Amino acid sequence: MAIEINATNRKTQGTGASRRLRNTGRVPGVVYGAGDVNMIELDHNELYYKLRAEAFHASILTLNLEGKKEPVLLRDFVMHPFRQQVQHIDFQRVDEKKKMHIKVPLHFVNADVAPGVKDGGGKISHVMTDLDITCLPKDLPAFIEVDLAHLALGHSIHVADLKLPKGVEAAAHGGHASEAVVATVQVPRGMMEAEVTAEAEAAAAASAAAAPAPAAGAAKTGTAAPAAAAPAAPAAKKAK
Repeated sequence: MAIEINATNRKTQGTGASRRLRNTGRVPGVVYGAGDVNMIELDHNELYYKLRAEAFHASILTLNLEGKKEPVLLRDFVMHPFRQQVQHIDFQRVDEKKKMHIKVPLHFVNADVAPGVKDGGGKISHVMTDLDITCLPKDLPAFIEVDLAHLALGHSIHVADLKLPKGVEAAAHGGHASEAVVATVQVPRGMMEAEVTAEAEAAAAASAAAAPAPAAGAAKTGTAAPAAAAPAAPAAKKAK
């Protein structure tokens, strides 16, 4: 069942009008897409609590605009810098015959039985928490499941490994979407340090074994013996 949100047409515009609207517990917004652009206002509390639901961000919503209902997507919203207050919100009308581009959340399962976690002591790192997809409105999934049951230590799951629902495609942005990393099992830090130490010791041992042996009969390193003293010169004869 679609989530429904109520709105009314906004009769005033501008910064001052929007500020006065917020002071009365209302939120200014806009609806665009096929047809006219509508300036709307919504009840702040109703909107605020609906925004806390994951499905509100990745579902086709029903906007009830003064009794006229139409399917829309949440496209953007602005929060106050430090207050729990919605400042503005944008919706886009949905065309049932056109593919849409939207982000859907990723739900990770079986992390506790992943070999890299259960046996290797690793930790799951979620590189992505949602996925950009394209699909027709009728094929929009509420979420995409990521199964970690077979993820080994130091290995990753890529977008290409995900089982996308029928009619859903991953959207690429400046590269190959299928190659993007979704999650990985990080090697524990202590284990990494031990491996680095072991590799360094092995390299030192291999270097020592490969060093050439000293040649036979070679002089030992040390201080050279002092040279033998020269014979004393004969004493001069006395003159007669």
